[in-house]
Amino acid sequence: MPRVSEEYLKARRQEIVDAAHRVCLRKPVSMVTMSDIIAETGMAQGNIYRYYSDLDDILRAMLLDMRQNYSIIEETDRIFENVETEPVRDIMDKIFALLADKMEEHLMDIQKINFDLSVMSINEPERTAKILGGITSEGNLEHLVKRTAELMGKAAGEGQIQPREPIEDIIKFLASSYSGIQMNCIISACYSESPMAGYEPRKLFAVLEETVLYLLGV
Repeated sequence: MPRVSEEYLKARRQEIVDAAHRVCLRKPVSMVTMSDIIAETGMAQGNIYRYYSDLDDILRAMLLDMRQNYSIIEETDRIFENVETEPVRDIMDKIFALLADKMEEHLMDIQKINFDLSVMSINEPERTAKILGGITSEGNLEHLVKRTAELMGKAAGEGQIQPREPIEDIIKFLASSYSGIQMNCIISACYSESPMAGYEPRKLFAVLEETVLYLLGV
């Protein structure tokens, strides 16, 4: 029997991951089944299991693939290149512009899937932990929050800002608000005739920025 090349195996694994991604864009992640993946790829069930042990193994590979393809870590780091000379307000402007840009660009793509995972973590915490357990790389939001917290701490230490609340609490408020904006904008996009219609990422992030600047005493 001829030996199958690593390139061929990699291509088949990627084909399965791409199929899972397409299905997750149409259905809540928690409702995706192995039958959905099999139908989407057109492969036989036995062939799928040659490459992945189960559905959650496929979802983990999909998330790793998304982190590579949708990384904004380099863009984030460029924002913080001139923290020694650039005013805090200008840096914060860039941070919130980046958040708005990426949410608008990927609202019904990576944002939707991340939101689905958040819901799954409430309803199926053990399964979610299993899926995420093999992912050790830093996520976009984790990295941005870390760099923003570092900026706030440095600026407070140098007297550039006079925070009205502990910086740790402001960061938690920022992360929680991000999740709320994400959820409401996705619902608004899905149900344009509902009372939740009309939520726009850029407008909401503009209000959030002014709120955070006020809390920082800028």
